[in-house]
This record gives sequence, structure tokens and C-alpha cells, in this order.
Amino acid sequence: MRHTEFWARMEAALGPAYARTWATQHVIGALGGRTPTEALDDGWSPKEVWREVWQVLELPASQR
Repeated sequence: MRHTEFWARMEAALGPAYARTWATQHVIGALGGRTPTEALDDGWSPKEVWREVWQVLELPASQR
């Protein structure tokens, strides 16, 4: 997964106006206590970050 696909999925799940805000403010323990944006900046793969976001948001399996 590329960063562009990650952000497209975030926008599909949360809406384009809220996705980036949520990703910079919501700390996820499974990401080492980082926000999704921090995890991406620290070198986590977008696929790993999406997996954790998907779990936190309790999205349907079809969006995994």
C-alpha cells in the first residue's frame, strides 16, 4: 500500500475534512503510542498503520 492509498482509505472512512485531523490527533497504542501521522513519519508502512486504524475505527472487513 502506498501513502496515497492510505489517505484515500482514511478519507473514505472519515471524510475528507476530518481524516487528516483525526490522523494527527488520535494516539493508537499499537503504533507505539503514536498518531497515524507520526507513525508514517517514523517509517511505519502505510499498510501497518492502516491495519491499526482499521481496528480502532472498527471498520467492516471489506475495508481492510
